Amino acid sequence: MANVKVAVRVRPLNQREVGMESKVIIEMDGKKTRIYNPKVSMSFHQGDTARDRFKEFVYDYSYWSVDRDDSNFTSQERVFVDLGTKVVDSAFEGYNACTFAYGQTGSGKTHTMMGSEDEVGLIPRICKTLFSRMQQNGDNGITFRTEVSYLEIYNEKVKDLLKKDSQHHNLRLREHPKLGPYVQDLSKHLVMNYGDVEQLMNQGNSIRTTATTKMNDTSSRSHAIFTLTFVQAKFDRDMPIETVSKIHLVDLAGSERADSSGATGDRLKEGGHINKSLVTLGSVISALADISISGHRSKQVFIPYRDSLLTWLLKDSLGGNAKTIMIATISPADCNYGETMSTLRYANREIGRASCRERV
Repeated sequence: MANVKVAVRVRPLNQREVGMESKVIIEMDGKKTRIYNPKVSMSFHQGDTARDRFKEFVYDYSYWSVDRDDSNFTSQERVFVDLGTKVVDSAFEGYNACTFAYGQTGSGKTHTMMGSEDEVGLIPRICKTLFSRMQQNGDNGITFRTEVSYLEIYNEKVKDLLKKDSQHHNLRLREHPKLGPYVQDLSKHLVMNYGDVEQLMNQGNSIRTTATTKMNDTSSRSHAIFTLTFVQAKFDRDMPIETVSKIHLVDLAGSERADSSGATGDRLKEGGHINKSLVTLGSVISALADISISGHRSKQVFIPYRDSLLTWLLKDSLGGNAKTIMIATISPADCNYGETMSTLRYANREIGRASCRERV
Protein backbone atom coordinates (compact mmCIF):
# COMPACT_ATOMS: atom_id res chain seq x y z
CA MET A 1 0.00 0.00 0.00
CA ALA A 2 2.01 2.94 -1.35
CA ASN A 3 0.42 5.60 0.86
CA VAL A 4 0.95 3.69 4.11
CA LYS A 5 4.30 3.69 5.91
CA VAL A 6 4.85 1.42 8.90
CA ALA A 7 7.59 1.90 11.48
CA VAL A 8 8.46 -0.03 14.64
CA ARG A 9 10.19 1.63 17.59
CA VAL A 10 11.52 -0.16 20.68
CA ARG A 11 11.92 1.87 23.88
CA PRO A 12 14.41 1.43 26.77
CA LEU A 13 13.68 -0.92 29.67
CA ASN A 14 11.55 0.87 32.27
CA GLN A 15 11.98 0.73 36.05
CA ARG A 16 9.45 -2.08 36.42
CA GLU A 17 11.27 -4.25 33.89
CA VAL A 18 14.68 -3.48 35.38
CA GLY A 19 13.36 -4.45 38.81
CA MET A 20 12.18 -7.78 37.37
CA GLU A 21 15.66 -8.32 35.87
CA SER A 22 14.11 -8.60 32.42
CA LYS A 23 16.25 -9.48 29.43
CA VAL A 24 16.20 -7.70 26.07
CA ILE A 25 14.68 -9.98 23.42
CA ILE A 26 14.56 -7.52 20.50
CA GLU A 27 17.21 -7.03 17.82
CA MET A 28 17.10 -4.63 14.86
CA ASP A 29 19.15 -4.51 11.69
CA GLY A 30 18.20 -1.96 9.05
CA LYS A 31 14.51 -2.49 8.31
CA LYS A 32 14.46 -5.86 10.09
CA THR A 33 13.07 -6.43 13.58
CA ARG A 34 13.79 -9.76 15.29
CA ILE A 35 12.11 -11.06 18.46
CA TYR A 36 13.38 -14.02 20.47
CA ASN A 37 11.07 -16.38 22.34
CA PRO A 38 12.26 -16.40 25.98
CA LYS A 39 10.67 -19.81 26.55
CA VAL A 40 12.84 -21.52 23.93
CA SER A 41 16.41 -22.41 24.86
CA MET A 42 19.11 -20.88 22.67
CA SER A 43 20.93 -24.25 22.63
CA PHE A 44 18.45 -25.89 20.23
CA HIS A 45 19.49 -26.04 16.59
CA GLN A 46 17.15 -28.58 15.02
CA GLY A 47 13.48 -29.50 14.96
CA ASP A 48 10.31 -27.53 15.64
CA THR A 49 11.67 -25.95 18.82
CA ALA A 50 14.57 -24.38 16.93
CA ARG A 51 12.22 -22.89 14.34
CA ASP A 52 10.29 -21.17 17.13
CA ARG A 53 13.41 -19.60 18.65
CA PHE A 54 12.92 -16.24 16.94
CA LYS A 55 10.80 -14.52 14.33
CA GLU A 56 11.85 -11.77 11.99
CA PHE A 57 9.72 -9.00 10.50
CA VAL A 58 10.50 -6.39 7.85
CA TYR A 59 8.97 -2.91 7.99
CA ASP A 60 9.55 0.41 6.27
CA TYR A 61 11.51 1.57 9.33
CA SER A 62 12.85 -0.20 12.44
CA TYR A 63 13.92 2.23 15.17
CA TRP A 64 16.26 1.16 17.99
CA SER A 65 15.80 3.48 20.99
CA VAL A 66 16.92 1.18 23.82
CA ASP A 67 20.40 2.51 24.60
CA ARG A 68 21.44 6.12 24.01
CA ASP A 69 25.10 5.10 23.90
CA ASP A 70 24.44 2.73 21.02
CA SER A 71 25.56 4.01 17.62
CA ASN A 72 22.24 2.84 16.16
CA PHE A 73 20.13 4.78 18.68
CA THR A 74 17.14 6.51 17.05
CA SER A 75 16.29 9.98 18.39
CA GLN A 76 13.03 11.91 18.24
CA GLU A 77 14.57 14.07 15.53
CA ARG A 78 15.32 11.04 13.34
CA VAL A 79 11.73 9.80 13.64
CA PHE A 80 10.47 13.22 12.56
CA VAL A 81 12.84 13.49 9.59
CA ASP A 82 11.80 10.05 8.31
CA LEU A 83 8.07 10.28 8.98
CA GLY A 84 6.95 13.76 10.05
CA THR A 85 8.30 15.55 7.00
CA LYS A 86 6.14 13.30 4.80
CA VAL A 87 3.04 14.52 6.64
CA VAL A 88 3.99 18.17 6.10
CA ASP A 89 4.75 17.52 2.43
CA SER A 90 1.34 15.89 1.96
CA ALA A 91 -0.43 18.87 3.52
CA PHE A 92 1.26 21.35 1.19
CA GLU A 93 0.48 19.10 -1.78
CA GLY A 94 -3.21 19.27 -0.84
CA TYR A 95 -3.65 15.74 0.52
CA ASN A 96 -5.02 14.56 3.86
CA ALA A 97 -2.70 12.76 6.27
CA CYS A 98 -3.01 10.62 9.38
CA THR A 99 -0.27 9.67 11.82
CA PHE A 100 -0.83 7.32 14.74
CA ALA A 101 1.09 5.20 17.23
CA TYR A 102 -0.02 1.67 18.14
CA GLY A 103 1.22 -0.57 20.95
CA GLN A 104 0.57 -2.00 24.37
CA THR A 105 0.03 0.36 27.28
CA GLY A 106 3.36 1.72 28.51
CA SER A 107 5.23 0.97 25.29
CA GLY A 108 6.14 4.59 24.53
CA LYS A 109 3.34 5.79 22.24
CA THR A 110 2.76 9.12 23.99
CA HIS A 111 6.52 9.75 24.21
CA THR A 112 6.90 9.20 20.46
CA MET A 113 3.85 11.28 19.54
CA MET A 114 3.90 14.07 22.15
CA GLY A 115 7.33 13.78 23.78
CA SER A 116 8.49 15.95 26.67
CA GLU A 117 10.08 19.36 27.16
CA ASP A 118 13.54 17.90 26.64
CA GLU A 119 12.57 15.52 23.84
CA VAL A 120 9.79 16.99 21.73
CA GLY A 121 7.65 14.38 19.99
CA LEU A 122 6.34 13.92 16.47
CA ILE A 123 3.12 15.95 16.80
CA PRO A 124 4.73 19.21 18.06
CA ARG A 125 7.50 18.91 15.46
CA ILE A 126 5.00 18.49 12.62
CA CYS A 127 3.04 21.55 13.78
CA LYS A 128 6.16 23.67 14.20
CA THR A 129 7.50 22.73 10.76
CA LEU A 130 4.12 23.41 9.17
CA PHE A 131 4.17 27.02 10.36
CA SER A 132 7.84 27.46 9.47
CA ARG A 133 7.13 26.40 5.90
CA MET A 134 4.08 28.69 5.76
CA GLN A 135 6.30 31.61 6.65
CA GLN A 136 8.78 30.63 3.94
CA ASN A 137 6.05 30.32 1.28
CA GLY A 138 4.17 33.46 2.29
CA ASP A 139 6.09 35.54 -0.23
CA ASN A 140 4.87 33.41 -3.16
CA GLY A 141 1.39 34.94 -3.25
CA ILE A 142 -0.13 32.16 -1.18
CA THR A 143 -2.20 32.85 1.93
CA PHE A 144 -2.72 30.27 4.66
CA ARG A 145 -5.36 29.61 7.27
CA THR A 146 -5.06 26.93 9.95
CA GLU A 147 -7.66 25.74 12.45
CA VAL A 148 -7.22 23.09 15.11
CA SER A 149 -9.53 20.84 17.08
CA TYR A 150 -8.73 18.30 19.78
CA LEU A 151 -10.97 15.48 20.94
CA GLU A 152 -10.82 12.19 22.77
CA ILE A 153 -12.79 9.00 22.22
CA TYR A 154 -13.47 7.29 25.54
CA ASN A 155 -15.66 4.17 25.71
CA GLU A 156 -16.87 4.97 22.17
CA LYS A 157 -18.01 8.46 23.22
CA VAL A 158 -16.54 11.78 22.14
CA LYS A 159 -15.37 14.71 24.27
CA ASP A 160 -14.04 18.11 23.16
CA LEU A 161 -10.67 18.64 24.89
CA LEU A 162 -10.59 22.37 24.04
CA LYS A 163 -13.86 23.40 25.68
CA LYS A 164 -13.26 24.52 29.25
CA ASP A 165 -16.81 23.64 30.30
CA SER A 166 -16.72 20.22 28.59
CA GLN A 167 -17.36 17.74 31.40
CA HIS A 168 -18.98 14.86 29.56
CA HIS A 169 -18.37 12.65 26.53
CA ASN A 170 -21.60 13.54 24.74
CA LEU A 171 -20.68 14.88 21.29
CA ARG A 172 -22.23 13.11 18.30
CA LEU A 173 -20.54 11.99 15.11
CA ARG A 174 -22.33 12.88 11.87
CA GLU A 175 -21.56 12.44 8.18
CA HIS A 176 -21.91 15.26 5.66
CA PRO A 177 -22.78 14.08 2.12
CA LYS A 178 -19.86 16.07 0.65
CA LEU A 179 -17.48 16.83 3.49
CA GLY A 180 -17.59 13.38 5.11
CA PRO A 181 -17.61 12.50 8.85
CA TYR A 182 -17.52 15.30 11.41
CA VAL A 183 -18.21 15.80 15.12
CA GLN A 184 -21.23 17.96 15.77
CA ASP A 185 -20.52 21.03 17.97
CA LEU A 186 -16.77 20.30 18.11
CA SER A 187 -14.93 23.59 18.69
CA LYS A 188 -12.42 24.82 16.10
CA HIS A 189 -9.75 27.34 16.94
CA LEU A 190 -7.94 29.64 14.52
CA VAL A 191 -4.17 29.57 15.14
CA MET A 192 -1.66 32.08 13.81
CA ASN A 193 1.61 30.47 14.92
CA TYR A 194 3.08 27.44 16.65
CA GLY A 195 2.75 29.11 20.06
CA ASP A 196 -1.05 29.10 19.67
CA VAL A 197 -0.96 25.39 18.74
CA GLU A 198 1.24 24.51 21.70
CA GLN A 199 -1.04 26.33 24.13
CA LEU A 200 -4.13 24.48 22.88
CA MET A 201 -2.30 21.16 22.86
CA ASN A 202 -1.22 21.56 26.48
CA GLN A 203 -4.75 22.62 27.43
CA GLY A 204 -6.21 19.47 25.90
CA ASN A 205 -3.56 17.13 27.31
CA SER A 206 -4.28 18.37 30.83
CA ILE A 207 -7.82 16.93 30.80
CA ARG A 208 -7.25 13.68 28.92
CA THR A 209 -8.61 10.54 30.60
CA THR A 210 -5.81 8.54 32.25
CA ALA A 211 -5.66 5.87 34.95
CA THR A 212 -3.18 3.66 36.76
CA THR A 213 -2.74 0.02 35.72
CA LYS A 214 -0.14 -2.64 36.55
CA MET A 215 1.54 -1.87 33.22
CA ASN A 216 1.60 1.94 33.40
CA ASP A 217 1.05 4.52 36.17
CA THR A 218 -0.43 7.06 33.72
CA SER A 219 -2.08 4.87 31.10
CA SER A 220 -4.08 6.76 28.45
CA ARG A 221 -7.61 5.38 28.54
CA SER A 222 -8.81 7.21 25.45
CA HIS A 223 -7.83 7.83 21.84
CA ALA A 224 -6.85 11.49 21.35
CA ILE A 225 -7.11 13.08 17.89
CA PHE A 226 -5.47 16.45 17.27
CA THR A 227 -6.66 17.76 13.89
CA LEU A 228 -5.25 20.60 11.82
CA THR A 229 -7.40 21.91 8.99
CA PHE A 230 -4.92 23.52 6.63
CA VAL A 231 -6.19 25.89 3.91
CA GLN A 232 -4.06 27.33 1.07
CA ALA A 233 -5.47 30.11 -1.13
CA LYS A 234 -3.91 31.61 -4.24
CA PHE A 235 -4.67 32.97 -7.72
CA ASP A 236 -3.92 30.94 -10.82
CA ARG A 237 -4.47 32.80 -14.11
CA ASP A 238 -6.57 35.34 -12.20
CA MET A 239 -8.81 32.57 -10.85
CA PRO A 240 -8.98 31.98 -7.08
CA ILE A 241 -7.97 28.48 -5.95
CA GLU A 242 -8.40 27.10 -2.47
CA THR A 243 -6.96 23.78 -1.27
CA VAL A 244 -8.03 22.21 2.02
CA SER A 245 -6.05 19.46 3.78
CA LYS A 246 -6.74 17.69 7.05
CA ILE A 247 -3.96 16.36 9.24
CA HIS A 248 -5.07 13.92 11.94
CA LEU A 249 -2.39 13.37 14.61
CA VAL A 250 -3.56 10.48 16.78
CA ASP A 251 -2.33 9.27 20.17
CA LEU A 252 -4.05 5.90 20.55
CA ALA A 253 -4.85 4.29 23.87
CA GLY A 254 -2.70 1.24 24.52
CA SER A 255 -3.77 -2.25 23.52
CA GLU A 256 -3.76 -4.51 26.56
CA ARG A 257 -4.49 -7.92 27.99
CA ALA A 258 -6.58 -7.95 31.14
CA ASP A 259 -4.28 -10.44 32.90
CA SER A 260 -1.21 -8.24 32.24
CA SER A 261 -2.76 -4.87 33.10
CA GLY A 262 -4.72 -6.17 36.10
CA ALA A 263 -7.82 -4.44 34.78
CA THR A 264 -11.12 -4.90 36.62
CA GLY A 265 -14.38 -2.95 36.75
CA ASP A 266 -14.18 0.33 34.81
CA ARG A 267 -10.61 -0.39 33.66
CA LEU A 268 -11.75 -3.72 32.16
CA LYS A 269 -14.64 -2.03 30.34
CA GLU A 270 -12.30 0.65 29.00
CA GLY A 271 -9.88 -2.01 27.79
CA GLY A 272 -12.65 -3.80 25.92
CA HIS A 273 -13.64 -0.65 24.02
CA ILE A 274 -9.99 0.21 23.33
CA ASN A 275 -9.18 -3.22 21.91
CA LYS A 276 -12.34 -3.32 19.78
CA SER A 277 -11.55 0.00 18.10
CA LEU A 278 -7.92 -1.02 17.51
CA VAL A 279 -9.00 -4.27 15.88
CA THR A 280 -11.38 -2.30 13.63
CA LEU A 281 -8.57 0.10 12.69
CA GLY A 282 -6.44 -2.87 11.67
CA SER A 283 -9.29 -4.35 9.62
CA VAL A 284 -9.86 -1.05 7.81
CA ILE A 285 -6.22 -0.56 6.84
CA SER A 286 -5.91 -4.20 5.77
CA ALA A 287 -8.97 -3.85 3.54
CA LEU A 288 -7.52 -0.69 2.01
CA ALA A 289 -4.22 -2.53 1.42
CA ASP A 290 -6.08 -5.34 -0.36
CA ILE A 291 -7.73 -2.79 -2.66
CA SER A 292 -4.39 -1.09 -3.32
CA ILE A 293 -2.72 -4.40 -4.21
CA SER A 294 -5.54 -5.49 -6.53
CA GLY A 295 -5.50 -2.10 -8.24
CA HIS A 296 -9.26 -1.51 -8.10
CA ARG A 297 -12.17 -1.42 -5.70
CA SER A 298 -13.69 -4.87 -5.60
CA LYS A 299 -17.31 -5.32 -4.59
CA GLN A 300 -16.18 -8.17 -2.35
CA VAL A 301 -13.94 -5.92 -0.22
CA PHE A 302 -15.92 -4.38 2.63
CA ILE A 303 -14.25 -1.59 4.60
CA PRO A 304 -15.73 -1.51 8.15
CA TYR A 305 -15.30 2.22 8.83
CA ARG A 306 -18.49 2.42 10.89
CA ASP A 307 -17.58 -0.42 13.26
CA SER A 308 -15.90 2.12 15.57
CA LEU A 309 -16.00 5.89 16.07
CA LEU A 310 -12.23 6.04 15.59
CA THR A 311 -12.21 4.66 12.04
CA TRP A 312 -15.40 6.45 11.05
CA LEU A 313 -13.91 9.80 12.08
CA LEU A 314 -10.59 9.08 10.33
CA LYS A 315 -12.28 7.85 7.16
CA ASP A 316 -11.21 10.79 4.99
CA SER A 317 -7.57 10.39 6.02
CA LEU A 318 -7.12 6.63 5.70
CA GLY A 319 -8.13 5.84 2.10
CA GLY A 320 -7.59 7.25 -1.37
CA ASN A 321 -4.61 9.59 -1.79
CA ALA A 322 -4.23 10.26 1.94
CA LYS A 323 -0.85 9.63 3.55
CA THR A 324 -1.07 7.22 6.50
CA ILE A 325 1.83 6.66 8.90
CA MET A 326 1.72 4.03 11.63
CA ILE A 327 4.34 3.75 14.37
CA ALA A 328 4.21 0.50 16.36
CA THR A 329 5.88 0.96 19.75
CA ILE A 330 7.16 -2.06 21.66
CA SER A 331 8.91 -3.03 24.89
CA PRO A 332 12.27 -4.85 24.61
CA ALA A 333 11.64 -6.96 27.75
CA ASP A 334 11.09 -10.72 27.81
CA CYS A 335 8.23 -10.30 30.31
CA ASN A 336 6.21 -8.56 27.57
CA TYR A 337 6.86 -11.15 24.86
CA GLY A 338 3.16 -11.89 24.23
CA GLU A 339 2.11 -8.25 23.89
CA THR A 340 5.17 -7.38 21.79
CA MET A 341 4.58 -10.27 19.40
CA SER A 342 0.95 -9.20 19.04
CA THR A 343 2.02 -5.64 18.17
CA LEU A 344 4.57 -6.81 15.60
CA ARG A 345 2.00 -9.03 13.90
CA TYR A 346 -0.53 -6.18 13.89
CA ALA A 347 2.01 -3.87 12.25
CA ASN A 348 3.00 -6.58 9.79
CA ARG A 349 -0.65 -6.93 8.81
CA GLU A 350 -0.91 -3.20 8.11
CA ILE A 351 2.09 -3.05 5.84
CA GLY A 352 0.04 -4.87 3.22
CA ARG A 353 2.56 -7.45 2.09
CA ALA A 354 4.01 -10.78 3.22
CA SER A 355 7.02 -9.46 5.08
CA CYS A 356 7.14 -11.84 8.04
CA ARG A 357 9.83 -14.51 7.93
CA GLU A 358 10.98 -17.11 10.39
CA ARG A 359 14.58 -18.23 10.48
CA VAL A 360 16.55 -20.70 12.53
